[in-house]
Amino acid sequence: MNKETIILGIDPGTTIMGYGILKVNGNKTEMLAMGVLDLKKYKDHYLKLQRIFARTLSLVDEFHPDFMAIEAPFYGKNVQSMLKLGRAQGVAMSAALYRDVPITEYAPLKIKMAITGSGSASKEQVADMLRRYLNIPQEQMLPQLDATDGLAAAYCHFLQLGRPESSKAYSGWKDFIAKNPERKRDTTKPT
Repeated sequence: MNKETIILGIDPGTTIMGYGILKVNGNKTEMLAMGVLDLKKYKDHYLKLQRIFARTLSLVDEFHPDFMAIEAPFYGKNVQSMLKLGRAQGVAMSAALYRDVPITEYAPLKIKMAITGSGSASKEQVADMLRRYLNIPQEQMLPQLDATDGLAAAYCHFLQLGRPESSKAYSGWKDFIAKNPERKRDTTKPT
């Protein structure tokens, strides 16, 4: 990679969405921003989804990322929580796809392995490694680890650049449908 590249990392959630923006120039990386979208004050799930879409779109419009890296939902026992998390992820992905930003999903285990070398690393260990890799002063570290989880997704993508692309990378809506034909429905027939 010779040109400057911007990577938006997202840790989706319906209570807190974490994000991090990474600038890559060759092998040099720099954190441009990280933060959280706190959704706890909203009781309406659909309003939360609207806020996730709006915030993700504003990050895309402000930083013009070349890629979005998003943490894939992990499988839990609570089906309702999984459904809500999947919706949050889908809405964030939709905002990126709306601006034709290619997306790659990473499992939490893969992100932890890429950052720390251990799939069982704690969120605190991931945050500390990112602080060291990116030379982030301690006082700039946020107490919400969702922010560093978003940044970790971006850093994981940086580490994957130059390797064969994941089968889950999408360059836009048409590419998403081409790689997920089961998601396409016939709009000429009533449902």
